[in-house]
Amino acid sequence: MTAIPLEPVLAGSPSVETDPRQDVAPRSARTVAPARIPLARIVSVELRKSFDTRSGFWLLASIGIASFLATAGVVLWAARDQLTYSTFTLAVGFPMAVILPVIAILSVTAEWTQRSGLTTFTLVPHRGRIVFAKAIVAISIAVASMLVAFVIGALGNLLAAALAGRDAVWDQGVATLAAIVLGNTLVVLIGFMLGVLIRNSTAAIVAYFVYAFVAPPLLELLAANQAWFHDLYPWVDPNVTQNLLFHGPLVGQQWLQLAVTTAVWLVAPLLVGLWTLQRSEVK
Repeated sequence: MTAIPLEPVLAGSPSVETDPRQDVAPRSARTVAPARIPLARIVSVELRKSFDTRSGFWLLASIGIASFLATAGVVLWAARDQLTYSTFTLAVGFPMAVILPVIAILSVTAEWTQRSGLTTFTLVPHRGRIVFAKAIVAISIAVASMLVAFVIGALGNLLAAALAGRDAVWDQGVATLAAIVLGNTLVVLIGFMLGVLIRNSTAAIVAYFVYAFVAPPLLELLAANQAWFHDLYPWVDPNVTQNLLFHGPLVGQQWLQLAVTTAVWLVAPLLVGLWTLQRSEVK
């Protein structure tokens, strides 16, 4: 038998035909990364989630209802010399300070207590973007609610003046109204911070009421009875300067006191809450 010599096949030999495109996947089979969801779309979804449930709808509706009731109460029972625009804005501002922070709290805690976070963080795994969108929605609702309250207060002032047979008293300017909006925004952000930090609806709401209605009188009592705490009081209690915002813009050192108390009571806990939120398990 005659042996048939075998020629070695060398790489690059012209006898071997290779298709340079054979290892390249077809264009239609390539995996294309999905486009990042725009922040505006996330904000619109979070805004819709704030009122597309029955409880959320009535909680937002209660803002307008409370504004009308507060305005009607001032018209019916306030003394004649107190029927001014500032009386109406202060009367409307009190229910706002209760309702708006609760809305901000529930917008965050619902992801954990109602288990909607399983869907939310699957569709958008970047939790920081979700939290940022919720903050935008909370601030937007606060500002819009205050603008509506100002309009209702103005109508109440005109009605009270007509019933009293005198000219309406407009004793608040744009700067004062802007300070009121800032004060309510800070109150809303406190509620938002508690929601991020605690992530439980009941506990966060209770913590807010302790912050807003229990701690202030205790700190005021301490300042009245302890001389060493008297000068520290406005630097420790954030409600001091926040309440002053409802009577007009702050002056001088009051702005610095507001910055210090906001950094201690709002910014620092919010950063801690954001850090733990990024690492918490959603069940």
